[in-house]
Amino acid sequence: MTGPVAVLVGPPGAGKTTVAQVLAARLGVTARDTDADVEASTGRSISDIFITSGEAAFRDLERAAVARALAEHDGVVAVGGGAPLDPASRELLAGGPVAFLDVALAAAARRVGFDAPRPLLLDSPRAAWTRLMSARRPVYTEIAQVTVDTTDLTPDEAAEAVAVGLGLLRPRP
Repeated sequence: MTGPVAVLVGPPGAGKTTVAQVLAARLGVTARDTDADVEASTGRSISDIFITSGEAAFRDLERAAVARALAEHDGVVAVGGGAPLDPASRELLAGGPVAFLDVALAAAARRVGFDAPRPLLLDSPRAAWTRLMSARRPVYTEIAQVTVDTTDLTPDEAAEAVAVGLGLLRPRP
């Protein structure tokens, strides 16, 4: 196995899971989401893991989920927003077919609805999202082969931009 054909990274609200599903369907492969993997393996929501076990415990589970997905999956992988900050995960992602899905705060707020159960966005969601992006954007940019701003794109348009940017498809005429 050669690993995933595409790996999507980015902040909450960028559309990683949705774009992964659209891209996978377009390429005739399957999509995998590392956050969903963590929830499936523990039988608990990510919010519950954060609240009852703490962020460090979640990050350990996330690191293992990313390593498994990159080793086992040959389709499209959507990686949890904070995963690339982990040095071991970042090392596994570096040099791979990684696309950074960027998004403006206003679009992320509309998509996520900052009242959703996002553990790191519970206190002052807009300010927390802005702080997260200040810390994460350089890491996302460092490991990505292509950056796609999904702010004004449909999931199909974003998937197309990722596929073309990673050289998986030719641009549509």
